[in-house]
Amino acid sequence: MPAALEGEVLPQILKFPQSSSSSPISNRRRSEQSPKKIGRKMGNPRGRDWMKLFFIYGTDEWLKIGFLIFNAISFIAITILLQIYFSPFISFLHSLLPSLPTSALRCSAAFAGSVLAVSALLLLIAAANILYSSLPLRWLMAHRMIAAVPDWSAVRTALDLGCHRGILLNVVALQLKKQGSSGRVVGLDASRKTAIAALRRARAEGVQKYVTCREGDARRLPFAGGNFDVVVSAIHLSGIGRHSRRDSPAASSAERVRGLAELVRVLKPGGIGVVWDLVFVPEFAQRLKEMGMEEVRVSGSVTAYLTRSHMVSFRKPLTAAGAEVALQDWRVDIG
Repeated sequence: MPAALEGEVLPQILKFPQSSSSSPISNRRRSEQSPKKIGRKMGNPRGRDWMKLFFIYGTDEWLKIGFLIFNAISFIAITILLQIYFSPFISFLHSLLPSLPTSALRCSAAFAGSVLAVSALLLLIAAANILYSSLPLRWLMAHRMIAAVPDWSAVRTALDLGCHRGILLNVVALQLKKQGSSGRVVGLDASRKTAIAALRRARAEGVQKYVTCREGDARRLPFAGGNFDVVVSAIHLSGIGRHSRRDSPAASSAERVRGLAELVRVLKPGGIGVVWDLVFVPEFAQRLKEMGMEEVRVSGSVTAYLTRSHMVSFRKPLTAAGAEVALQDWRVDIG
């Protein structure tokens, strides 16, 4: 890889446009917006060419999808063979179990075929849901997340915590571009390779001048406190510490809280945070309230990856003294 690209992807020091210590978003009153108003403001995400999106972003769930489809096809094939060779199969079972009546064997075989057919259907539905969740739903949820920010024209610095393939990262960048902003969004991921790939996708979307990517740990963000007007994160915080502390739910919860506390720390007073997660949004909402965050709102559920996911948005208080004390208390708890 050219040295210039590496320097652009993983700068040692990130330079942002000059801005005040408090977020200008707080100068505008947050109000509830109807879906139609949000649609006019953010554009219609359904208007995108889904094939183009798959070409740019792809999916990282091919193994799961392939496994589910393979098993579904196997079950369908067995069901068809059972239908075709039903009588010979019953005769074979009767030779193995002569004490059982033929009617019982026929009922058992028919029931097994029905179970296989229903299982195949459920596996195909699961594969379709995972495929949909891995890109189209992520794209739509990214637009829903940015709609939670009342005034993007006031945003100069934004952070995507756990940028992964760059879907949410680029939706934020597209919004900055639409506003004619001079701001920038930073994508942070634990993997250097993933961060580089996210920047390449930003180039494919034509928003490379609005995007900076770098490697980093969500539990120890490499940014000063109060650095960003907006911080967003999609299906990332729940995975913090999952592999290294799988056998300790309490320790995993503490790691998630550490990541959430870091997200709050780098927000400017008055800044907006938005988190989408599959499992832990109720926990995050409770922690945010205990940290002194304002306007903590939990969205309705959205089925993603075969589970009910939610989104939580909040605003960091302009007077953040109470929030800083709460963050320090949490750090004592998690060691």
